[in-house]
Amino acid sequence: MDETRRDRNTEGRAHNARPRDGLGRPLPYGAPGVERQPEGVVRTPEETVREAQRLLDAGMPFHAHEVFEDAWKSGPDAERELWRGLAQLAVGLTHAARGNATGGARLLRRGAGALTEFAAAGRSAEGGAAPGAPVVTVYGIGIGPLTGWALELAARVEGADAPAVDAAAEAPRLRADA
Repeated sequence: MDETRRDRNTEGRAHNARPRDGLGRPLPYGAPGVERQPEGVVRTPEETVREAQRLLDAGMPFHAHEVFEDAWKSGPDAERELWRGLAQLAVGLTHAARGNATGGARLLRRGAGALTEFAAAGRSAEGGAAPGAPVVTVYGIGIGPLTGWALELAARVEGADAPAVDAAAEAPRLRADA
């Protein structure tokens, strides 16, 4: 790769082809990296949750964020806040694992806020809640416990001299029944 030119995808759009580490950081060309998540994959919500949990458990929250981002872009409008909030939680964990406490905490709180808004709106393509009633669980995801995890981790990583966290050890359980 000529380092003065931008990488491009098959449509000619800018696309960074550098290998990435498990936390999504770019590595030098030619360095071994982890397999990147394909972009634009349309999955069922259940497949999205399952794949994201696998990546979180493997200590790859940046890659889990890409899975959530696909759902955010391809899912029903009623669920955009759900998938956006989950993507923000995964990126928040990514930043916390990279040692960026401020960015990590901010994104964890933003994601928790998006999930809280989603739950309060009582809208979901999955249904299950009475119209206007708060959504407590969607696709098996316990909104309350997940929001609690995010706020607790945000407070912890902002502490004085808090070290970077281990992404796999701190990975949340997305499904309330898992």
